[in-house]
Amino acid sequence: MDVEPNDLLLFARIVEAGSFSRAAERVQLPKSTVSRRIALLEQRLGERLLQRTTRKLMVTEFGASLLEHARRVVEEVEAAGALAQHRQGEPSGKLRMSVPGDFAHSGLHDVIARFIARYPQVSVEIDLSPRRVDLIAENFDIAIRMGDLPDDASLNARPINLETFGLYASPAYLARHGLPEHPDELLTHHDLLCILSRTGGPAPWVLSRGKTRWARELNAKLTANSPGLLARIASHGAGIAISSQTFAAPYLLAGELVRVLPEWELPSASGWAVFPGRRLMPAKTRAFLDLMGEECRKRGHAA
Repeated sequence: MDVEPNDLLLFARIVEAGSFSRAAERVQLPKSTVSRRIALLEQRLGERLLQRTTRKLMVTEFGASLLEHARRVVEEVEAAGALAQHRQGEPSGKLRMSVPGDFAHSGLHDVIARFIARYPQVSVEIDLSPRRVDLIAENFDIAIRMGDLPDDASLNARPINLETFGLYASPAYLARHGLPEHPDELLTHHDLLCILSRTGGPAPWVLSRGKTRWARELNAKLTANSPGLLARIASHGAGIAISSQTFAAPYLLAGELVRVLPEWELPSASGWAVFPGRRLMPAKTRAFLDLMGEECRKRGHAA
């Protein structure tokens, strides 16, 4: 025999309130609906639960036995509600993230460090594999993705920009081939180290200075989807590389790289923080996305 937990919950609420009218007010249902559901419950159980008189409501012997079970239902429902309220209010649990390898070493590592310090009740698990994970099937909370997003109604996304890019070369390379003073001079350099495009081959070189925009598709000696690798190879004199400030910084400090065409800007590394499109977002996920948005705004990028 099937008994609806909601009917047991309603039965307990009626006993607690002492009348059908007060119980109906508390659960915000019409009194007629409350009476009908209890009558159906009694019919399904084959036993009367309540004796009604004009003066008061009496619980039958069978009703008293059932009331113990009904109160446990109430306790479980209230405990579940308290847990949900706590989790929505204070981030806790494990946050699982899928992040491209190089991106983890960019501005994201600052966000992760601040997040761990701010929310000690949350542990973080990061998967650096290059594959595109199935967030829902593999139980990931957030995935950082570059490029266009798939048309998937089960996912939501926020744009993120955490990295600024530039052109870099070693002093030794520039001593041999000269320091470009305008982007057109890049056309005479054959040792160019480029970011790999999402469709294969080198991505176009796009530079801007004020309202002036310069864009070309240049032949590359080396292409890779790792700005960290490009900075390292450029530091050995292999050519002019597109890389991020984060990866170029240690080589700049060591004198192994210099900035080329510093007055010209390159597009920021743009990506997406993708997460399951649930109406009730876990507090841990919301907290991390909000903190990442703070970091993007601090760096002057929209988020």
